[in-house]
Amino acid sequence: MKPYLKTTPDAEGFFGDYGGAMLPPPLVPHFAEIVEAYEKISKSADYINELRYIRKHFQGRPTPISFLKNLSELAGGARIYAKREDLNHTGAHKLNHCMAEGLLAKYMGKTKLIAETGAGQHGVALATAAAYFGLECEIHMGEVDMAKEAPNVTRMKLLGATVVPVGEGAKTLKEAVDSAFGSYVAQADHALFGIGSVVGPHPFPMMVRDFQKIVGVESREQFVEMTGELPDIVAACVGGGSNAMGIFSGFIDDEDVDLYGVEPLGTSSNLGDHAATLTYGQDGDIHGFRTKMLVDENGEPAPVNTLASGLDYPGVGPEHAHLQKIGKVSYTTADDKEALDAFYKLSRHEGIIPALESAHAMAFALREAKNHKGKAILINLSGRGDKDLDYVVDTYGYGA
Repeated sequence: MKPYLKTTPDAEGFFGDYGGAMLPPPLVPHFAEIVEAYEKISKSADYINELRYIRKHFQGRPTPISFLKNLSELAGGARIYAKREDLNHTGAHKLNHCMAEGLLAKYMGKTKLIAETGAGQHGVALATAAAYFGLECEIHMGEVDMAKEAPNVTRMKLLGATVVPVGEGAKTLKEAVDSAFGSYVAQADHALFGIGSVVGPHPFPMMVRDFQKIVGVESREQFVEMTGELPDIVAACVGGGSNAMGIFSGFIDDEDVDLYGVEPLGTSSNLGDHAATLTYGQDGDIHGFRTKMLVDENGEPAPVNTLASGLDYPGVGPEHAHLQKIGKVSYTTADDKEALDAFYKLSRHEGIIPALESAHAMAFALREAKNHKGKAILINLSGRGDKDLDYVVDTYGYGA
């Protein structure tokens, strides 16, 4: 059989029943232009070599894998490892696709990058790419997230980006996406929409996965070098799902490696209290693609809740919906309390302050370790927690 990544998605951008591109007519030619440009440069030695140079000499890749000895002993059972995307420049995995999108924009002759952001890490990364390539940058962010993630708002502005506050609806990520798409429609001739996850119309779910694949490629090589074998379990948090698709890509054809996506359960399983789309959602269309989503009684995208701003989206990447449907990946949840506990434990016992998003994957590892004695669990530590410090300390204190 051909490798999974070589055959998925299809030419129309569908991962099985999910994906595609449902676009307003004015955007159809612009997305066709993006598809054509990506298909061309993704096979270009010059593009690939420049991206490799950027990753090594600007981003600081490869990022290491750390064995979390103290937490492994605390949890008991499995050995816990972390892929340290918190050590990627700007503090998260997001720069992996943002630098590639910036390079794509330059190739296409665009002069501006537009995007949404939730926790602000994508916004910071895209503003960084814009500064590096000499492009304008416009970032849309919900007012609730701006208050929670104030350090990242400051970083975006310092990097030269225009930050557009979004005050409609829940004032979080879904509304930021709506606002950014609206702005992009009027500027598509000279701007590229740098979508921040494996979501949106084709080709973005495929492109962002491909750009994030470096996480999985490195992880596979590093883990075998460290231990002489593959991990038994690979886990990552899932909101839109880019960090998860990045690390999953390295192991997706391995029958002996179990893949887990960890969704945010928030404060309860009641609709409006969580953002666990794959666990409680249903098939639907959002932001120009088909996926699973959380809907209210009127069939509209439901309000979501999680202490991690980067996970507060009522949809999910279409590839995740597909992988769940075909049984290649298992999806589970961690609630706010578990994620916060993991945040404090990783900080106190390993000297690593994680992003609240990444803390959901760590919560899974701490919870499951006792059930997998002698096994190895590798999580994607997708970002560092600098952006969350003020919010956590002001709201919850310094922990026990």
